[in-house]
Amino acid sequence: MVRYFIFKEKEVTEVDTLTEAKWVHMTPPFENGEHVQWAEEFNIPIDFITDSLDVDERSRYEIEEDSKLILLNTAILNKSDKDNQAIFVTSPIGIILQADRIITVSQEDCPIITKLVNNLVKNFRPSDSSLFVLHIFEQNVIWFLDCLKKLNLKRNLIEQELYNSSRNEELRQLLRIEKSLVYFVNSLSTNELLLMKMKRTDFLKVRGKDPHEDLFEDIIIDNGQALEMSNIYTNILSGTMEAYASIVSNNLNTFIQRLTIITIILMVPTLVASFYGMNLKHLPYQDSPYTFYVLIAISVILGVFLILFVDKKSVKK
Repeated sequence: MVRYFIFKEKEVTEVDTLTEAKWVHMTPPFENGEHVQWAEEFNIPIDFITDSLDVDERSRYEIEEDSKLILLNTAILNKSDKDNQAIFVTSPIGIILQADRIITVSQEDCPIITKLVNNLVKNFRPSDSSLFVLHIFEQNVIWFLDCLKKLNLKRNLIEQELYNSSRNEELRQLLRIEKSLVYFVNSLSTNELLLMKMKRTDFLKVRGKDPHEDLFEDIIIDNGQALEMSNIYTNILSGTMEAYASIVSNNLNTFIQRLTIITIILMVPTLVASFYGMNLKHLPYQDSPYTFYVLIAISVILGVFLILFVDKKSVKK
């Protein structure tokens, strides 16, 4: 799917033809060979498009003749709700800068592009290509921070459920959150390297332009904050999982200990009764009418003795 946009002052307006378009946004699915045709149409390497659709591509930038490619990783809500899948995954956004046109490529419609298309970004001046890219960076960091807040809130709710139950459902949800955070840490790390390299090389030509340079600095700081939050939440979640595993193991040990004590207590009276259950002659008092009651009394006395003995040992510990 290919959409065309023009810039009117601080707004983005969609149009029907490529001729007047200043911004072109491309998302799959493409018809057979369509992305090759678009690469030829825009006079860009086919790798610029295919790399932007590869979920395993790292954040980076390239320069090829008159075109510049920026690959930026962003968070995408996972459409799969399977228990072994992360809640959020990451996917690149390709930003291709040309002299008279900006081309963006993404695996699917992402919230960042949606906000730009719907003119929901404050102080947005799309006609300035450098500022256009910086606004994509800024909205990407904001989106990451928003996703992190949602994951942390979900984690808190699941932990409260774990205090009252030990169902596997909550554990699977925590694993999904943990996978999402791993994706976030990796993507934010590569995004940080990209931003620092772009700043060092002045890739966007913003050095000396106060509004642009200040915004770039803020983006780098916010991206670092998002990365730090991801690491903190990952450590908290790892600690929670380890603590819960220790609690489950401790509870299991306590249960086994109690079961063992009960088994020993029941075993001794059973042993006494077993002796008189043997089919043997000349057992003591086997003909006495009080033998049964004596055996019951002996079993009870031994059982009480074992209970007091175990209880005394437990108090000493």
